[in-house]
Amino acid sequence: MSLQLWTYLVVGLTFATYIGIAVWSRAGSTSDFYVAGGGVHPVTNGMATAADWMSAASFISMAGLISNMGYGGAVFLMGWTGGYVLLACLLAPYLRKFGKFTVPEFIGDRYYSKTARNVGVICLLVASITYIIGQMTGVGVTFSRFLGVSSDMGIYIGMAIVFAYAVFGGMKGITYTQVAQYVVLILAYLVPAFFISLALTGNVIPQLGLGSDLKGTDVALLAKLDQVVRDLGFAEYTTAVAGNKLNMFFYTVSLMIGTAGLPHVIVRFFTVPKVSDARSSAGWALVFIALLYTTAPAVGGMARLNLIGTVNTAVGVEPDPAGGIRVNAERVKANADLFAAEAALPYEQRPDWFKRWEKTGLLKFEDKNGDGRIQFYNDKSANPDVKAKAEAAGLKGNELTVNADIIVLANPEIALLPNWVIALVAAGGLAAALSTAAGLLLAISSAISHDLIKGAINPNISEKNELLAGKIAMAGAIVVAGYLGLNPPGFAAGTVALAFGIAASTIFPALMMGIFSKKVTGSGAVAGMLAGLFVTLFYVFAHKGIFFVKGTEYLDLIGGANSFFGVTPEAFGTVGAIVNFVVAFAVSAVSKPVPADIQELVESVRVPKGAGSAVAH
Repeated sequence: MSLQLWTYLVVGLTFATYIGIAVWSRAGSTSDFYVAGGGVHPVTNGMATAADWMSAASFISMAGLISNMGYGGAVFLMGWTGGYVLLACLLAPYLRKFGKFTVPEFIGDRYYSKTARNVGVICLLVASITYIIGQMTGVGVTFSRFLGVSSDMGIYIGMAIVFAYAVFGGMKGITYTQVAQYVVLILAYLVPAFFISLALTGNVIPQLGLGSDLKGTDVALLAKLDQVVRDLGFAEYTTAVAGNKLNMFFYTVSLMIGTAGLPHVIVRFFTVPKVSDARSSAGWALVFIALLYTTAPAVGGMARLNLIGTVNTAVGVEPDPAGGIRVNAERVKANADLFAAEAALPYEQRPDWFKRWEKTGLLKFEDKNGDGRIQFYNDKSANPDVKAKAEAAGLKGNELTVNADIIVLANPEIALLPNWVIALVAAGGLAAALSTAAGLLLAISSAISHDLIKGAINPNISEKNELLAGKIAMAGAIVVAGYLGLNPPGFAAGTVALAFGIAASTIFPALMMGIFSKKVTGSGAVAGMLAGLFVTLFYVFAHKGIFFVKGTEYLDLIGGANSFFGVTPEAFGTVGAIVNFVVAFAVSAVSKPVPADIQELVESVRVPKGAGSAVAH
């Protein structure tokens, strides 16, 4: 069966499953819509949480970033998984004990302030909307490559699918749909990794294969990869750091507390029956997430070796006439000259997958020296040996540009795996993007209908009308998300950085202080959230442009790029969080003390026993 038919079949079956689940589990009440009736089993909730969190960024981009950055890409592994440890230990059980539907509702009640609740709504909306842009863009990229439609049409189809199961099913429909999506995405991630690890190292387990020798040699895979990228002028794979060490630390912390502060993840812990189930489901989520996150370094490393080996025959990874790829042991051991003229693959002999990805514009070749061969190396390298070899070979610059986002999606094609595996990866990429999009849309919907309309505008609204408002809000959010996906305000890395920065610098500190301090007042919390929001946006916009509009950057105003001790805008959420904490405590120190009943509430929340089902006002 052709690749196109396999793709239509696998993707079609998964979409039919998602819609079928949504019809079966459609929401009939606000409790069903917001928290799935509060009766989700912790294992089920852990799986749904894993799917909710493992977005297009995790499935499509993370291994690509690790592939490019090497060791420096570990910030994503440590940050995103570490955030779940924070959730399990410091937030989930206490928020579940509080027992309301949403994060802004906790903020409003704990800080006895409608203003605090409304500021929480604003922070939630900005973080969720910016984060969802990457999901819709990922849907468009996946559709355009695998289903033969335009990226715009792919986004329209994705909007329709999410509408079908999110608007009608609410949290109940989303939860069980996300369980199915987790199964699809984890199989799509692991199966190609098993094939590739076996082909390269003889070990079917990718995590072990990454530390093994290449098949038929005594050369370690990572040692060979280090040698190849170093000889081509790139940073050594196993030692490269993301900026300086302070930046790497701040980057990791920002991702951790941003993860713990993302409202669409937190709300999942309101769906379980008991406080102990909230902690248990966070643990299960870590298990399910670990299956993908511990595999990502192997996928990234092996994909990079395969990619370079495809266009440079001196590497020693080549097509196997029997299908797939194989290790040429003699070439691996020879450490041949990667700049030799005959090593570069003639453009006319490029494989079919290369041609398919060229059509998307995410893989580009420019024959700068006119020899008809593909030269791939770091032409910005300061290494004198690399410069000398490139000049001696008559090279005039790197000729291959590879978008990091294609690494996972193209990985099974680069490794020449069977068509059904490639189709499965397409379905997995869509499942990852759609599952997170649905969770974000529900968070946006509940913020508008429950926190804004019921909490601030019309407290006496009936349950029926609140449910209708929630569905209308979600439909509107889907339209906005689709528009932003069609017209993104910037590249995905910038919007994701903003989402994590806002969650880290606003929501996470407010929750932590709300649970563990009886001294922080309502005015202190509001001042802290606004201060954290301002400094984070100010620094990010200085680098990326105001709302990512090119030409509106103001780097001179802050002293140049990364002027704050070399900290990049993607890592600045940590600074914003520190500012939030300092301002909140400072303002609280000069404010009226926290009322006695609120102090008793904090004491009660910190004892995770005796919580009932999550309820509305």
